[in-house]
Amino acid sequence: MTTLFETTDAEAAHQMLVATYGAMRFSVTGERHRARVARRTVGPIELHHNTFSMRFHVDADPVRRVTMGRVLRGSFSYRGGAGQSDNETGDVFMIAHPDSPYQSINVDVDLEFAVIDPALLALVADTDAGPGGEPFRFTGTHPVSAQAMRLWGTTYDFVRDNIADTPAAREPLLAGNAARLLLATALATFPSNLSHDPAVGDRRDAHPATLRRAVAFIDDNAHRDISPADVAGASHVTIRTLQLAFRRHLDTTPGAYLRRARLERAHRDLLDGDPASTTVGAVAARWGFASHSRFTAHYHAVYGQLPSDTLRDL
Repeated sequence: MTTLFETTDAEAAHQMLVATYGAMRFSVTGERHRARVARRTVGPIELHHNTFSMRFHVDADPVRRVTMGRVLRGSFSYRGGAGQSDNETGDVFMIAHPDSPYQSINVDVDLEFAVIDPALLALVADTDAGPGGEPFRFTGTHPVSAQAMRLWGTTYDFVRDNIADTPAAREPLLAGNAARLLLATALATFPSNLSHDPAVGDRRDAHPATLRRAVAFIDDNAHRDISPADVAGASHVTIRTLQLAFRRHLDTTPGAYLRRARLERAHRDLLDGDPASTTVGAVAARWGFASHSRFTAHYHAVYGQLPSDTLRDL
């Protein structure tokens, strides 16, 4: 669902920004006051597209959320907490100090960005991400490389164009998968204190009993929008322990095992479906597959026939 607001009145723009992002002081320079804010919801994440044909300054209270995106046109600068970010057309940026007041200067700026609850990022990263169990945090405001910057743009475009504002957004598994994809891409794009090396405790706990608990939870809950954090919690281990257990004992990942479990459910639905009222696309979306072509390829690799053939084979 998209929420859209447009105005040419500076005070209306101020009130709209307060309603969207929290209390702020707002001052405009010049005679042009055009503002447009569009918000889309994808599971627990919001995608915003804000266009301002004016120059304005903001002095704001903490926003309590992490923001990351790109500048399509114009410029804006940000100061808040220990971070600062100056951005021009084409830059990819992060605002990662949600508990600090901030100031920004915006000049004819057109922005696309994701707005994320920091707790979601911590869950995807693992609750204790840094050395010695240090809480997860981002350590920089710009991508770690040009390749990472391109990855963010490609992933954002995919989620925006294929999930947001489409019937897919109403499918809980698809929306949840898309949100986690964007979260994982953020972790790969921006610098943080996240450690990718399993700790001694992770290696110790990645035993067959952990794997059995995880597999049982996935098999029982494949129909729900579950995340690696959910599986790890049900298995009483960290996400890194979970990943190591699957790699060590099954030579796969928790995500790949979950996709295979959902593929099996889709197979059952196709076997039981009526071709007059069931479509392959609807079944694929129900089980969290956003791409029809990729679903077909995975399905054919496992079952040796096209999903449409299974549906017709009554």
